[in-house]
Amino acid sequence: MSITRLLSAIVLIAVVGGTVWGLPPMATALLAAVVSGIAAIELGLLVKPLGARVPQQAIVFGAAATTLAVSAAMSFKPFEPEAAIVMLLVFLVLAGAIALTFAPGLPVFLSLSVMMLAVLYVGVPLGTLAWVRVAHGPAALTWLVGVIAISDSAQYYTGTLLGRRKLAPVISPKKTVEGALGGLIAAPLAGWAIGLWALPGHAPAVVAGVAFVLTVAGIVGDLFESLLKRSVGVKDSSTLIPGHGGVLDRVDAYLFAAPVFYIYLRYLS
Repeated sequence: MSITRLLSAIVLIAVVGGTVWGLPPMATALLAAVVSGIAAIELGLLVKPLGARVPQQAIVFGAAATTLAVSAAMSFKPFEPEAAIVMLLVFLVLAGAIALTFAPGLPVFLSLSVMMLAVLYVGVPLGTLAWVRVAHGPAALTWLVGVIAISDSAQYYTGTLLGRRKLAPVISPKKTVEGALGGLIAAPLAGWAIGLWALPGHAPAVVAGVAFVLTVAGIVGDLFESLLKRSVGVKDSSTLIPGHGGVLDRVDAYLFAAPVFYIYLRYLS
């Protein structure tokens, strides 16, 4: 690991950890909204070479506001989804109104797709991520982040040392079956160990199983973002984070894993 990548990782850990553990729950929701807005901008820039017109103000508003609305609405007791649904409907109308300024053709569909992806692919999942902190505390969110981070590291090092067979050669040539297996083995062990502290009252075997499922979701999320980048011929979503690429590159696994963890905590635990 390069010094630049290591220093960036330390800063990211300090910012996220300090927010989650040192500030009120709303601060985590606000941080998630900021991340959502930046990731939405990166998503919009990815399709720019294809001729799509994606107003940055619109997708930043849509993604960030949806993140806040989802995290707030899901935190009400009993569950009141109206705020999140209203936000999605408002943005649908807004996206349609913006599209009326475009010339007819394929770019209209591309632009609309990206505007809705900013909300559904980025805004909603990060809202569920913030909800974990609001509804279940910093330890539960730390468990989620830790499981995915340990799985990612295990995939990288196992793939580097033992990787032979490509997992998805067309989408992500560097990912291997052996690397994925390493992550799938490490995640349940890490989930079980961290869960003894972070998720008291949850059966250890169930926690390990949830960690396994989250890793599968994270791998799919990683490959999905790789597919988006591969479709436009770029390696990273941006160069915002030195040594790590863009914000979207850092949260891609969580965009699929966080909703799965939300479903477990709300309906299955």
